[in-house]
Amino acid sequence: MDGAMAPGADWKIGVDIGGTFMDFCALETRTGRVASLKVLTTPDDPGAELLTGLALLAEREGLDPTLVSRFVHGTTVGINTIIQRRGTDLALITNAGFEDVIELARLRMPEVYSLFCSRPEQLIPRDRVFGIPARMRADGSESRAPDMAALAAAVATARDRGARGIIVSFLHAWRNGAQEAAVKAEIARIAPDLFVFASSEVWPVIREYERTTTAILNGYVHPRVAGYLTALEDRLVAQGVPARPMLTKSNGGLMNAAEGKRSCVNMLLSGTASGVIGAAWLARQAGERRVLTLDIGGTSADFALIIDGEAQFGTGELIGEFPLFIPSVSVSSIGIGGGSIAQVDDRGVLRVGPESAGSTPGPACYGRGGTRATVTDAMVVCGWLGHSQMAYGQLQMDVALAEAAVGGLAARLGRPVQETAQAILDIAISEMFVEVEKLASRSGVDLRDFTLMPFGGGGPMLGAFLAREMGMTRVMAPRRPGVVSALGGLVADLRGDFIRTIFAPLGAATTPLLRSAMEGLVTEGRSWLAAQGHQGSADLRLSADMRYAGQSYEIEVPLHPAWIAQANLAGIAAAFHDMHDRLYDFHDADGEIELVNLRLSAIGAGPALHFPEAEEVAAQAKPQRDVPVYTGGRVQPIGLYRRRELLPGAEFTGPAVVAQDDTTFAIPAGARAHVDRHLNLHLTFGD
Repeated sequence: MDGAMAPGADWKIGVDIGGTFMDFCALETRTGRVASLKVLTTPDDPGAELLTGLALLAEREGLDPTLVSRFVHGTTVGINTIIQRRGTDLALITNAGFEDVIELARLRMPEVYSLFCSRPEQLIPRDRVFGIPARMRADGSESRAPDMAALAAAVATARDRGARGIIVSFLHAWRNGAQEAAVKAEIARIAPDLFVFASSEVWPVIREYERTTTAILNGYVHPRVAGYLTALEDRLVAQGVPARPMLTKSNGGLMNAAEGKRSCVNMLLSGTASGVIGAAWLARQAGERRVLTLDIGGTSADFALIIDGEAQFGTGELIGEFPLFIPSVSVSSIGIGGGSIAQVDDRGVLRVGPESAGSTPGPACYGRGGTRATVTDAMVVCGWLGHSQMAYGQLQMDVALAEAAVGGLAARLGRPVQETAQAILDIAISEMFVEVEKLASRSGVDLRDFTLMPFGGGGPMLGAFLAREMGMTRVMAPRRPGVVSALGGLVADLRGDFIRTIFAPLGAATTPLLRSAMEGLVTEGRSWLAAQGHQGSADLRLSADMRYAGQSYEIEVPLHPAWIAQANLAGIAAAFHDMHDRLYDFHDADGEIELVNLRLSAIGAGPALHFPEAEEVAAQAKPQRDVPVYTGGRVQPIGLYRRRELLPGAEFTGPAVVAQDDTTFAIPAGARAHVDRHLNLHLTFGD
């Protein structure tokens, strides 16, 4: 392709970094040209792969960094810091007598029926948790002012014990954060070398454990995330990129890098959220209303539901072993990916994952020093992979190395090599099947009504097989499945989430409090959008966490602002009853309702992007050649197609292999394939 661009070109770039690759999706808006790329990650120097990717885009596509007007980045630095426990050393300042809040948590065991279950080691050890005399009442009035002498002693001890930062979390700070603010200011005065976060500024929500642990996660990753983002900004400036970087958030929206350095907790799930946002955009474009997404990377498989073209949201997502209590795109994950290692345990049972080969050394077939069999190696041995270069020419599959790795397991099991490889794939698919069934049960949906959208480097390799096992009859693979997460950042909107805890019965006496909270949230949301540089209109979405009196937990209910402004309590109550009935199949029309939290999402629409499309012309696609693939218990010749040669309207039947630069689409027998005008590849299974 001739990469020369006319003067005045306008590039918008989305970048997402995963466990194995950094993905690039670049759109030149004036011509509609789309360029995509995958670059192997550099774990020892996070961010260095960015320079490699920009250089390759310049060389292959004619990208001029000085003409980049939008740069959006999703990163796993924060979540990897927690999973690998490589964060900073923190101390916690709390109320005297409440030093064990994070140890007690919610008194739940991760695996209640396991005799060997243990609770995770906390991110702040008990000897760096300090209680000081201070008390705020539940109504927000002060019972006892913080003892600043006790605070000074605690800070000195924390510093002596290696703390580099301090988290301040007091009882009832959700109602009144004045004590936390005073303590934070005093720490800044007596120990300016320590950074400080107060729970009420990170996420001012009721329930001290949830508020405290969210603040701890924010502080734990702060130095690494801030350092990474500073280096990112410097690298972009050095490349002459004029656009200031925007960051993808756990809620599927965007924020600027300056906020990302402070509100690190908001970007912990940015990569997985970006994939779902990109998938939702593609689903709306293709007219698909109900979609199950399957994002398979090197280390994990992530599942999410898209209903009526929109991603679903929730709280309490797990970050490693710790719950995150800020709004996030609802994603379920399992440790099965392309790099997941297969092994035979001490009992002679074949197992797959969760350990991954990552990018270094990677699967054996990469030829980068890996010797242990992975899911990718099993795909190579079966013949689904290995017919072309991968990752935009960066990888050539070495079949002999894959066979040697899988052969070691086959010898231990006493089975043929190809049969062992198929067993690895079957186990991986069955593990995903279980997780998807859980998601469907929790959400109360019938997945037979959904279309599976596989993406990521590994999604198209296994997605059609999973759909067939789930009884799903439709699969849609995007034109560039390997860079959907990068696309998600490119099409995402600015989105900020804000909360006020009300914690009062729904009644006439609560109306003034509701109005005041709503007005405060609206002001905060509009101010946040302005600080992000947004100059257009704002979409403000209001909701409330509500429950019946006596219930322990609440459900989120969308509200119309006019209901609060006009004191339409009947409308609010009816919305709650309806939501409760939808979720639990019953409601109590006479039950007392409690309103716990009022929430606001402030959304600033991103630029309207248009990607090329073409009219469909019905035609029977011709395979480039036949390749031998082990499927259905035997080796058989099946058609190999090149994705770039499949034009809108093209049709063919499985079994088949569709090879492209960023992934390979494995299509089982019984599937009918069709290419739409957006170059999405649709599969339909017969009854």
